[in-house]
Amino acid sequence: MGEFLYLYRGGRRPSTPEESEQIMQKWLAWMKELTASGNLKDPGQPLETEGKVVKDRRGTVTDGPFAEAKDLVGGFTLIEAASIDGAADLARGCPIFDVGGAVEVRPIMKMDM
Repeated sequence: MGEFLYLYRGGRRPSTPEESEQIMQKWLAWMKELTASGNLKDPGQPLETEGKVVKDRRGTVTDGPFAEAKDLVGGFTLIEAASIDGAADLARGCPIFDVGGAVEVRPIMKMDM
């Protein structure tokens, strides 16, 4: 088993409190499925849209990120799966697809420290 990071990209914000609640229920159900299957390692957190970019050791800092809205990372989750293909298959159940977003699946590199 390996560890994989899901980065949630893009997607539109809910337009009503009711839609927000429906989407949240879908996320909770999907997280419960990942937990029940033994694949959820850390549910992660959503991220705020604001941020800073540190560009060098001198401390050059700019406001950011300034990516296109479809590329903004809105949150993350850490899972375990047998392979990157297995992790990608598990991501197919993600509710972000209902609002036009995407899931980037990245393997976590093992480092001996």
